[in-house]
Amino acid sequence: MMVWSGINPVALQLGPLAIHWYGLMYIAGFFGTWYLVRRQLQTAGLWETRISRDAYEGLFTTLILGVVLGGRIGYVLFYNFSYYLGHPIEILYIWQGGMSFHGGMVGPVIAGWFYCRKHDLPFLGLADRFFTVAPLGLMFGRIGNFINGELWGRVTDVPWGMVFPHVGPELRHPSQLYEMALEGIVLFIVMWSLRNKEWPAGARVAIFLIGYAIARIICENFRQPDEQLGFLFGPVTMGMLLSSTMIMAGSLWLRLLFKDKR
Repeated sequence: MMVWSGINPVALQLGPLAIHWYGLMYIAGFFGTWYLVRRQLQTAGLWETRISRDAYEGLFTTLILGVVLGGRIGYVLFYNFSYYLGHPIEILYIWQGGMSFHGGMVGPVIAGWFYCRKHDLPFLGLADRFFTVAPLGLMFGRIGNFINGELWGRVTDVPWGMVFPHVGPELRHPSQLYEMALEGIVLFIVMWSLRNKEWPAGARVAIFLIGYAIARIICENFRQPDEQLGFLFGPVTMGMLLSSTMIMAGSLWLRLLFKDKR
């Protein structure tokens, strides 16, 4: 048996200002993404030729806002709408957790599309490069979930089962770590290995959608469904349902991209 680490979610307290590990994980993910996308652009000869430093920094700032707003709005709408309807001010309490990946994906896609259109940037080409390194952000996000002691797994008897606070004495799967490994590390290795493929623009976005969805559905079998939702029907959770739409969208997108390559 293992016991949840009990790490204080507050990394640093400076008077009234509390710096949370959850926020630091987002910063780490953003910085890693910023660096690795720029590296891809430099390798492709697009840095400071097709994509200027100012345009890139403006795009990145726009995407960060899209991630935060989309992730929070997605969580509110998909996972706990009735609660936040009665406690609207708590929508702003993002340091307590409660971010939806699916919303956090749609938000920057929409924001990025508008920014690229306004500044005449290659949207799909940039999207490929950002989605290539997106698993890195997912990895850090799941570490933040683990530190917060949230999104725990189902009751289990495996030797590495953990006891999490506020949920009883039962051993549970550390599902945050499963997701960190599959959605983060494994998917990053796959996506990074494909970064130089001469595929139509947008193909790597589709690969990411399918890869993430498969990893998420696998992990959902070990993760405790959100209390306010439970199982939607049979063994199906909200995460499985939303991820299934990603598999369909990614598969259709790949078919359209490669239909003229046959």
